Amino acid sequence: MYEDFIPERIAKLRKQKGISARDMSLSLGQANNYINNIENKKALPSMQSFFSICEYLGVTPVEFFDEGNQNPKAMRKFIKEGMKLSPDNLALILSLMKQINGKKK
Repeated sequence: MYEDFIPERIAKLRKQKGISARDMSLSLGQANNYINNIENKKALPSMQSFFSICEYLGVTPVEFFDEGNQNPKAMRKFIKEGMKLSPDNLALILSLMKQINGKKK
């Protein structure tokens, strides 16, 4: 299961960040084809490398494995701001979100 998920998730998050596989590899202190090999399913990162990859991508390991969370960094900011809302404003935002997503209250 994770043999496919990990490479695909790294590629997606890397592309969201707008970084090439080569630049990411070099930024992590690895050979220039390191991330390319992972994304092409030729290798998997060690645990230590995985944590470095998460840190580089700006996501926690939990966010990395949350496949329903398409944009972990934006979601983290959204939740942080949401926690500052009053109960009434939170209810208003939730109602608006449901309308945008086409769901009833």
